Amino acid sequence: MTGTGMTFLRFASVAAFALATLSACSGDREVPQLMNARSGSDSPDEFSVLPTQPLQAPADFQTLPTPTPGGSNLTDPDPRADAVAALGGRVSAERTGGVPAADQGLVQYAGRNGIADGIRTTLATEDEDVRRGGRGRILERVFNTNLYRRAYEDQILDPQDELLRWRAAGVRTPAAPPPAE
Repeated sequence: MTGTGMTFLRFASVAAFALATLSACSGDREVPQLMNARSGSDSPDEFSVLPTQPLQAPADFQTLPTPTPGGSNLTDPDPRADAVAALGGRVSAERTGGVPAADQGLVQYAGRNGIADGIRTTLATEDEDVRRGGRGRILERVFNTNLYRRAYEDQILDPQDELLRWRAAGVRTPAAPPPAE
């Protein structure tokens, strides 16, 4: 190989290494995605397709409500209401929002020690900090490795240790997890 060819090869190697290093460091402002569980294809997601209800003719066309732009239609799918009905809940209670009267006691008991305002925002910020700390190494990001477990490793509980701790505290644990093999 000539001197010019060797110089070009060195330059190309250094440039490729610099480009790989810079591309691995980019996106620092983005919230890290630890699971990396997305499809590699551009095809539609079969789980996002919702079947519609069959069309129905009303008994009296004079009593139809006036259309509301952007509002719902009787044949529009409502997976949340379908799930509430399938689990034995009342769809009317789900649609009204707020806490049903039957659940007021539960809500009061859950908040007996006080309720922190903005807790969701606080938890989201703390979780983002944990995810930024567990971003992974360059090759893990390049090859789309799952980083979830390593990012949250210090927060994972050992089920057997927890079982022993609760039993030592006198708490009945009839549904204990099986020991790890």
